[in-house]
Amino acid sequence: MHPILLHLLPATLYSVLGLLFWRTCVMRQMSAPTRDCMSRRERILLLCALLAHGAALHVSLFPDAEMHFGFGVALSLMVWLAICFYWVETLYTRLDGLHAVVLPAGVIASLLPALFPGEHILTNATSPAFRAHFIVAMLAYSLFTLAALHAMLMAVAERQLHHARFSRVLANLPPLLTMEALLFRLIGIAFILLTLTLLSGVMFSESLFGKAFRIDHKTVFAVVSWLLFGALLYGRHAWGWRGRKALRWTLAGFVALMLAYVGSRFVIEVLLHRVA
Repeated sequence: MHPILLHLLPATLYSVLGLLFWRTCVMRQMSAPTRDCMSRRERILLLCALLAHGAALHVSLFPDAEMHFGFGVALSLMVWLAICFYWVETLYTRLDGLHAVVLPAGVIASLLPALFPGEHILTNATSPAFRAHFIVAMLAYSLFTLAALHAMLMAVAERQLHHARFSRVLANLPPLLTMEALLFRLIGIAFILLTLTLLSGVMFSESLFGKAFRIDHKTVFAVVSWLLFGALLYGRHAWGWRGRKALRWTLAGFVALMLAYVGSRFVIEVLLHRVA
């Protein structure tokens, strides 16, 4: 299959599922308000989209014997993993309203590697230590991505609730307290993974990256993100932070984390048109 078609297939499946969501959960919400939007058929369709997205990512990551990892592939991989976590979460928690942000993110993310393939080659990709570091880092990024999408949706829902006008798209959201509990569960797990990522990067820099540890913009932004999320979790535990304050800290930490790698690769590849 042509590489472009590989990326169009998951984008199409995400789009079809988005249309099904709109038809069954928005247009018919008034007549069937208790209907579970993520039916078995739609859950299977989302799984098919994830499999197609994963196959397209594999081709983008390994177009030859080497591993390519640019801006588009990095962001697409993070969103793909985030949607994988979301799919698993729907098996035991009703998260219908999250379709509104998860599915459009999937459409965009599945097309990014085709638009921004990137030529940056990871020369140490065969190292077991690097692979472990890479996997843990991507899991942390993906969980924080899902947490950020979750926080943005909560912010919109909270604003509409305060103005006493709740849209049909958000009508099937779980209670805000349930969403808040899920948000902090995601952040807590991701924070542990980010801690492991930073520790492995500092302690095993030479074996992972072939050079001694040094402080650069990626390290600075990653540490800033770690500090922000750590402060958020401590504030939640010590002072019961919640609501808008928690959402602002979540989004601030996510932005800092994106600047650590994805932002730098975007500047290098898209704005400066450089490979290294």
